[in-house]
Amino acid sequence: MRFLQELPPYDLTYSDVFMVPRRSGIASRLDVDLQSTDGIGTTLPLVVANMTAISGRRMAETVARRGGIAIVPQDIPADVVAEVVGKVKRSHPVYDTAVSVTPHTTVGEALSLIPKRAHGLAVVVENGQPLGTVSEVEAAGVDRFAQVHQVMSGDLLTITPESSPTEIFDELTHRHLEVALVVQNAKLLGVMTRKHALRSTLYRPALDPDGRLMIGAAVGINGDVAVRAQALLDAGIDVLVVDTAHGHQERMLESLKAVREVRDRLADTQGRRVPLVAGNVVSTDGVNDLVSAGADVIKVGVGPGAMCTTRMMTGVGRPQFSAVLECAEAARAAGRSVWADGGVRHPRDVALALAAGSGSVMIGSWFAGTFESTGNLMTDADGRMYKESYGMASARAVKMRTKGSTGFDRARAALFEEGISTGRMYLDPERPSVEDLIDSIVAGLRSSCSYAGASNLEEFHELAVVGVQANSGYEEGRPLHINS
Repeated sequence: MRFLQELPPYDLTYSDVFMVPRRSGIASRLDVDLQSTDGIGTTLPLVVANMTAISGRRMAETVARRGGIAIVPQDIPADVVAEVVGKVKRSHPVYDTAVSVTPHTTVGEALSLIPKRAHGLAVVVENGQPLGTVSEVEAAGVDRFAQVHQVMSGDLLTITPESSPTEIFDELTHRHLEVALVVQNAKLLGVMTRKHALRSTLYRPALDPDGRLMIGAAVGINGDVAVRAQALLDAGIDVLVVDTAHGHQERMLESLKAVREVRDRLADTQGRRVPLVAGNVVSTDGVNDLVSAGADVIKVGVGPGAMCTTRMMTGVGRPQFSAVLECAEAARAAGRSVWADGGVRHPRDVALALAAGSGSVMIGSWFAGTFESTGNLMTDADGRMYKESYGMASARAVKMRTKGSTGFDRARAALFEEGISTGRMYLDPERPSVEDLIDSIVAGLRSSCSYAGASNLEEFHELAVVGVQANSGYEEGRPLHINS
């Protein structure tokens, strides 16, 4: 990446910069390969942040089907993480997991489960065999204590795993149905909507060597880090993230070395070398120290997150574009990569982070307001759907993290929280699923690469030309919404 003009003597955010189009031989956006350059093995450079309000089983399997990876938070007990990893690994790499209910499930319970997935219905199953479906349409005006077999629709489209996406799409369109049920040996295997059929031809899932969906998990730097790391590795995670807000400290370096020893022992006995990610830092020195301690990927970002108040509370941090640019250069010199963590609000920001040299981009709050995030779906007084999100250093997160401590110690820790404890993340009616957001990000990123003349992300970093703009330049690029 090079700058269009002389680099200014101050640091830059994503909003401070723009990309200049250049001569391109890319005929179609679909010709661009978005394989990540961080060595993790994902087919998209997207990582779901290890935030408790965002990253869980549904998010992990959905994002992995489209090529990214989610990181399970460090606050989750290791046995629960193992259960989540097992379920993700058993999930089908192409078909979405159905919301399944029994014939005697109440309509009210079924309706509470339906928002867990974007396909908008529950499948009524008995002994593994689908009997019908129930959605808000069938449940309209029905007593919530009625049982679903009394209201379910029996108009089903069942397909086999051998059916092609084109066949599924055409049949759903012809039958005016929303969802096809994938059945194998008379058992429900999964579901596929028309959008899923289209996406299955546009994305490649992120798979482990055994052909199963990928998932990562995080460990903090307090407590017996090695024991937790061992438990996570035994559970079969594909990426291990050693995570703390201030990654350039002695305890992080000690913890990272301990985790590396556990990882290397596993690699020696099982032949499986799980990549280690560590952070967060914002400087060359931070990168070099984490690389020396054993990190394969360094997480970059202090203070740019939507739920983070670190900069306002402490004055500590760094504008994210400059932080990524410097840290990516240092990591490349050491044969490593970085994840840009935080500060992305639009597809352009993802593209700029990758142009600056990031191997993947970590996204948190942007994905909070989706069906697949871990929070419960709620509705405000105006009927708008939302989920609650909160920062991982907030009072809410600290309370959860210290629930095993004494009341006095928990109260004392609560005095020093940073971050927002409750934020409403509204679902976009046009893009309520994380897959919808991924579509938007990927469309923008593919276009960015074609504007730069790049057929892959390595070329994108090499060819990108970036300029610096005033705030008025950024505002000029924002669309004006006109009410007609």
